[in-house]
Amino acid sequence: MKILITGNAGFIGYHLSKKLNKKHTVIGLDNFNSYYDSELKKHRANSLQKDGIFIHTLSLEDKKQLLLVMQKIKPDLVINLAAQAGVRYSLENPKTYIDSNIIGFYNLLECAKELKIKKIIYASSSSVYGGNQTPFSENDLTDDPLNLYAASKKTNELLANVYSSLYEIQTIGLRFFSVYGPLGRPDMAYYLFTKKILNGDLINVYGNGLLSRDFTFVDDITDGIEKILQNLNSLKQNDIYNLGNDYPVSVNELIGIIEKLTDTKAIKRLSQNAKGEVEHTHADISKSVKDFNYLPKTSFEDGMKKFLNWYMEYYGHS
Repeated sequence: MKILITGNAGFIGYHLSKKLNKKHTVIGLDNFNSYYDSELKKHRANSLQKDGIFIHTLSLEDKKQLLLVMQKIKPDLVINLAAQAGVRYSLENPKTYIDSNIIGFYNLLECAKELKIKKIIYASSSSVYGGNQTPFSENDLTDDPLNLYAASKKTNELLANVYSSLYEIQTIGLRFFSVYGPLGRPDMAYYLFTKKILNGDLINVYGNGLLSRDFTFVDDITDGIEKILQNLNSLKQNDIYNLGNDYPVSVNELIGIIEKLTDTKAIKRLSQNAKGEVEHTHADISKSVKDFNYLPKTSFEDGMKKFLNWYMEYYGHS
């Protein structure tokens, strides 16, 4: 199968490209934006290219060029992981989320329609659940997003539903839950806290450290996506799935695990401020287990050990 993965120099895209390239032909697309350290994206891209994975430098917002590239590739399936991520950044630069996440995904769907590409898997987010009670189920209402990032991902789900219905495109949306691991996103809490703890810097702990996240190790996410590919023919024309770990961890617990694994004490300042943040996330994964035998295997502490081993080597910490 020939698979186009958008955003494949990003964190999940990198690991997924590595995994799927063993059995499929993988072609990538990324705009290499400067939201976080571009050197890390280049590092991932260089590693992918050594595996023979070609990466087109392109933004989904450029529909004309996107169509030309997709015409050339002729993919059997598209996995869309390209998006502007981050909750707090959406408060600072909202237009980026409209352009990248909504216009970009719309362009991708239009190109798929024109080229008669009938299978799309795309990244949504646990953020769409807003302030719902946990655990979050795919059957929950998601009409009350707490930030623009969540609203953009909810819009993706609505667009996918329309294009699936009108043009018979199979669209599978994946609500990721706080994905972490080696070569991860430097803007995420586990990465930022690790850096600050090792450097002896002050950590501002929002929500007094009581916020919790269902952290999911990246290998469990890519295993889940591979299982979806293996079961596509038995899945619905349009559907949504949670990919989480089913085990929430509080910010205070996160900091404690980093302290334990690095044998370093954190310098913390507690703050009640948590504007735009969901208080708790927890994935109900029963639907994913039932439909394609999704089974996360990595405990948070084991996953953090793997992340920290990579972090120490990459940044030269002893």
